[in-house]
Amino acid sequence: MDILDRIDGLEAKFHEVSLLITDPSVIADQARYVRLNREYRDLERVLASAERYKKAVTDLEEAKFLFHNESDADLREMAREMIDELEPQIPALEEEVKLMLLPQDPEDGKNVVMEIRAGTGGDEASIFAGDLFRMYSKYFETHGMKMTVSSFSEGAVGGYKEIIFNVSGENVYGTLKYESGVHRVQRVPVTETQGRVHTSAATVAVLPEADEFEVHINEGEIKWETFRSGGAGGQNVNKVESGVRLRYNWKNPNTGEVQEILIECTETRDQPKNKERALARLRTQIYDKEHQKYIDDIAARRKTMVSTGDRSAKIRTYNYPQGRITDHRIGYTIYNLTAFMDGEIQGVIDALQVAENAERMKESEL
Repeated sequence: MDILDRIDGLEAKFHEVSLLITDPSVIADQARYVRLNREYRDLERVLASAERYKKAVTDLEEAKFLFHNESDADLREMAREMIDELEPQIPALEEEVKLMLLPQDPEDGKNVVMEIRAGTGGDEASIFAGDLFRMYSKYFETHGMKMTVSSFSEGAVGGYKEIIFNVSGENVYGTLKYESGVHRVQRVPVTETQGRVHTSAATVAVLPEADEFEVHINEGEIKWETFRSGGAGGQNVNKVESGVRLRYNWKNPNTGEVQEILIECTETRDQPKNKERALARLRTQIYDKEHQKYIDDIAARRKTMVSTGDRSAKIRTYNYPQGRITDHRIGYTIYNLTAFMDGEIQGVIDALQVAENAERMKESEL
């Protein structure tokens, strides 16, 4: 099936979805309505790109016909100019449509919960976790993403033992999912007196934020505790029990095993808001656990480790003595460590997306 045939099939699907989202019975089913609305927006975007491609192909055919069949010299010259302009455009437009025709990961458009944890390396690992948090913060700032910190535990000499934060914006999970895994740093720690290079690590987890209707939680079974938030924030933070802690026993639907989930939230001075955000994190954690099989299935089908979801895999090394960053999944190496740690990470994200899209195109035979 060629690209134009696939586009015709999508036009029929778009018409069907357009009718469904106006159906009262669909509107009443919130889960289905939200899913169909996402599908409608995705199809609309694909078809807009496809329309540009189809118009360019049609205009080129007409210009060629005119050039070969017209006797008027001026018209032939005008046709030649159109051919020269359109011929280089069509491969790029075709590539754009091919990428859009690839099956979209339904998670890509979601906001995320990110977790950075210090790994091996003691105090230096905590400092590195703090460096990663700063790197991502700078990236969010320059790319119009909004971040709110949910909870954190500071390291003894700086940085974080653990920091959890929410990121919202456009196509956030689709952009940040490549950051999940073990990040390794090689440098002389500030605590090192002999000037020796040490290797430390921090883990990053990027979890798609779950919508309320995607996860079933029996709220009556949640055990809530409140406590006084510590740290900066004035007298109110320390005197009022605004921090919340929830405990919930989650039953694995595949194994039947019961696991306690513990979540703390001290994000705001408002206890109800902290409860609401702790609930959102609970939904995301359960969603992540229940969808791990889906992530594993994707990983099993992929020949590379571009986007496996394997959070124990070493994905990147930051070598300070050489000013080098290496992404091990695609053998991508650059020597702009200072700029990279200042949030200029789009280059490696782009390279990972290109590698994954090339792989997916091969699978889809596009």
